[in-house]
Amino acid sequence: MTTIKRNAVTVTGRAQGQPMMFAHGYGCDQNMWRTVAPAFLDTHRVVLFDHVGAGRSDLGAYDEQRYSTLDGYAEDILEIIHELDLRDVVFVGHSVSAMMGLLAAIREPDRFAKLVLVGPSPRYINDGDYVGGFDSSDIEAMLESLDSNYLGWSSTMAPVIMGNPDRPELGTELTNSFCATDPEIAKKFAHVCFMSDNRDDLGKVRTPALILQCTDDVIAPAVVGDYVHANLPGSTLVVMNATGHCPNLSAPAETIAAIRSFL
Repeated sequence: MTTIKRNAVTVTGRAQGQPMMFAHGYGCDQNMWRTVAPAFLDTHRVVLFDHVGAGRSDLGAYDEQRYSTLDGYAEDILEIIHELDLRDVVFVGHSVSAMMGLLAAIREPDRFAKLVLVGPSPRYINDGDYVGGFDSSDIEAMLESLDSNYLGWSSTMAPVIMGNPDRPELGTELTNSFCATDPEIAKKFAHVCFMSDNRDDLGKVRTPALILQCTDDVIAPAVVGDYVHANLPGSTLVVMNATGHCPNLSAPAETIAAIRSFL
């Protein structure tokens, strides 16, 4: 099976333009970039895809061992890049995909020109002096709730993750996206995502990176953005006016402007 089919890859924009690859976060799919990616069609070759288990990806391609860590997802990113023979890639990763792109860039730095990390977190669990935003008991309780009632958990948590309570339609969209994801794969992906620890990987990155940090982000609070910036060599930190964890949906114009300024 080709990676194009496995990950439902779509390629649009300038055929000879610099590749710009967008990767979605947990519980989402490539549709979450619909208000951001089109802004770059005139200047870039835009590549969108779905992680295995999400969107229009091939659910039959899910391999529990391969996807037991974020490395398996990073390998998928590299396989897409190889199949399309992409070089000088601008990688835009939201949430957990930010770490996947980081791992891919560490493995094959010559393929990447720049990284745009939207709401990144190298570790969600507090550890000593490190503040990730959650105690281990919080994560354990969340995962237990998710395992026992994924749809119920999605309905409760998606609006919290989205933020912007004055715009409930955004929370509803994220809820629907969570609920459309294969629940068994989503449960396993949640454990991989929220138990990951990529702090030691930050110092290995040599690709210029932009960190987009939202205000009032319950998943990746400001202190996490500061940590990533301090430990990611040569990175640029932009603190956005956008609130919540999904500025690609809640504040696309601000997101586009920040990316364009970095590029």
